[in-house]
Amino acid sequence: MMEEDLRIHTFTEIPSSELFTSQIEPKNVPAVFKGCIKNWKAFSRWNPSDGGLIYLQERVGSVVVEAMLSRSAPVFYGDIRSHERVPLSFSTFIRYCLCLLKNRDGRRDDFLESQKHNLAVSDTEQTDLLFGEAPQQFFLAQVPILNFEKKEHMQLECLGEDIQTPVPLEAKSLASVNLWMNSMKARSSTHYDPHHNLLCIVSGCKEVTLWPPSATPYLYPLPLYGEASNHSSITLEEPDLSIYPRAACLNGFSQKVILHAGDALFIPEGWFHQVDSEVLTIAVNFWWRSMTISGMLEHMDAYYLRRILKRLTDKEMNKMLHFPSSSMDKTMTCTTSQPNNAYRDHEHQGTSKNCGNRTPKDELKSKVMLQDLEPCASQSLNELISLVHDRLNPSKLTGSTDYSLAGENDDNKRKEDSCSSDDDSVANLILTLHPLKIHRVFLAMANYFPRTLEALVLHALTPVGSEILTRKFEEMDQLISGEDQNQFYQIFYGVFDDQSAAMDVLLNGKELFARQAFENVLDKFLGVNPEGPKQRTK
Repeated sequence: MMEEDLRIHTFTEIPSSELFTSQIEPKNVPAVFKGCIKNWKAFSRWNPSDGGLIYLQERVGSVVVEAMLSRSAPVFYGDIRSHERVPLSFSTFIRYCLCLLKNRDGRRDDFLESQKHNLAVSDTEQTDLLFGEAPQQFFLAQVPILNFEKKEHMQLECLGEDIQTPVPLEAKSLASVNLWMNSMKARSSTHYDPHHNLLCIVSGCKEVTLWPPSATPYLYPLPLYGEASNHSSITLEEPDLSIYPRAACLNGFSQKVILHAGDALFIPEGWFHQVDSEVLTIAVNFWWRSMTISGMLEHMDAYYLRRILKRLTDKEMNKMLHFPSSSMDKTMTCTTSQPNNAYRDHEHQGTSKNCGNRTPKDELKSKVMLQDLEPCASQSLNELISLVHDRLNPSKLTGSTDYSLAGENDDNKRKEDSCSSDDDSVANLILTLHPLKIHRVFLAMANYFPRTLEALVLHALTPVGSEILTRKFEEMDQLISGEDQNQFYQIFYGVFDDQSAAMDVLLNGKELFARQAFENVLDKFLGVNPEGPKQRTK
């Protein structure tokens, strides 16, 4: 049964920043502020029914943003196996929204085809991408307008002058401001965020269902060692009570609010929420860091328990990798500085830097010649190839992707159980390589030894190897531009006949490694040596 002090309050008068900070925010209970942003320029300028889409198209133009592409639309799941982030011209997305507005008489398909032929030639590639997929499967989710922690990631900064900080947040040190925009109806999967959130509806309508952190056991959050640990694992419409029996109590914890244009909703950190958006809904959200755990109310305990266990698990992972404390601190800052909400799965950032006399872009657009590799990179390449061939059956490395491991049963078990780099020669070699050297070595492998690269990822990487390799990729992303990153990963994953299989191997390896760290934490801090839940499959 919902406790009275957790009931959502609705304010028809906008509270001052002082009142919000002293009386509303500390309760960690959601609140609705009616008409909170009606004074924004965006409130009138962005209205799709009054030329707002044309305004946005002219204002933003062909800026490329990351769009969420989901095969499960209208539900957009946060687990990164269920969606992908794809580059998309903002103007292309707006064109599809315009199609919806102009074709309300049932002839949508004919109209879409006519619009496709009328698009500018420069947008051909983006047009094929959009119209080659079901357009309703695209969603602009958490596209940065302002980002005070990662200032290079502000794809829609030009829209900043159309909005302003809402009065309740005027005294806050904001983390980021983001755009959310859907063409067709959309639903987010149920999740919580590690920051306070003010969700502002510029146009359209959203229904938000919320559960307090104390409802965590009934929502069956995904494993803390997983890539989507802030998400519920159940389907709320028809939960399988034979698998999730506690879900029968969920209705006693949930609350629903309906937000119209001009309204804002304060969603405290740790509150699970599911958002249903009507057609052509535009929203802007503000994230900021919450108060410390001191003085928090009891219903926040379950959320902070997960945060603490996650922090301990991250530290344990660094210890298992023998990372120094400075690296550990840096990693902890990165993993907790920004919300990893329903739609943020992998961010690339950084600026291009030279590696010798050749830039990463030069290497991507022309084959990396073996004779051009510096001696240390060439030696690392040869060592890596030798290690892969030694670990696998060499007769299977001639073109077929049906590899077998030498001593297959024993080696498979060793691969699953190995979460230490101490006796893992492949992981140790990758750990010693500079990120830009990895960049050159893997480009050379993709060009000259593609089957060996495929074997390395699919069969020779242990869980600790998967963790180290993906961390090295993240370090590499800091040193090369976003365009170069995309080209590198196209070449890297282009080696695989089944690219999703390669991604699954890396993700499963990372989760096995994190799971071992998590079990170590339980053993060390709670005196528990769990067998752990079975590995999730697709």
